[in-house]
Amino acid sequence: MAQAQVLNTAGAAVSTVELNESIFGVERNDTLIQQAVLRIYANRRRGTHDTKTRGQVRGTTAKWYRQKGTGRARHGAQTAPQFRKGGVAFGPHPRSYAQAMPQKMRRKALCSVLSDKLKEGRIHIIDDFAFTAPRTKEMIAVLNALGVARKVLIVLPAPDVTVTKSARNIQGVRTTVAHTLNVVDAIDSDHLIVTQAALRTLEGVLTSRQPSAVSRQPEVGGNDTGHSIDADNQAEAES
Repeated sequence: MAQAQVLNTAGAAVSTVELNESIFGVERNDTLIQQAVLRIYANRRRGTHDTKTRGQVRGTTAKWYRQKGTGRARHGAQTAPQFRKGGVAFGPHPRSYAQAMPQKMRRKALCSVLSDKLKEGRIHIIDDFAFTAPRTKEMIAVLNALGVARKVLIVLPAPDVTVTKSARNIQGVRTTVAHTLNVVDAIDSDHLIVTQAALRTLEGVLTSRQPSAVSRQPEVGGNDTGHSIDADNQAEAES
């Protein structure tokens, strides 16, 4: 098994941890990643768009002029699509954009992204956040000690209000829970900060042979979508 250093909040190595090769040693599969990303964005679509047909718009159905002898077309109602304020022909109507994807493929796509991030040195494993109270200043010090910037995703084993409040006012920094991590969250982050407990939770979810019964979780971070790795065909609508 591959090994990685475990850092403290000061950026110093305190121990090493063994990583599961089936998660962090997977070859990158761009086709699978693209399919997983498209599925997430498609499932977020509300599908509430709608247009009125000629039978739904308000307008007279009285014939404009006589049928023959004028040289004009044989028009009837003014609600026809070619007229102003008429109905829309072949317009969009409410529908579901949900896409299905097997659980193994979804997990494989996430493992592919995580393996690629690890090879690039963009996954940082820390022992824990020892925050006694929400302090943005302390979170900034931790980020500086780890040498991360721009888009940072903090992965926690469970919702932690102290860590979340410490990070939510820092631009580009988000928090999420291990069992709700998805491909889009991982790709959209330049660096991932994962606690040891969150790492074990993530490995347990991705290596489990049983379908996850985890339902949609509440938001942890300001921009976190809170989608489960094993959420089936449930619409992943943005709040």
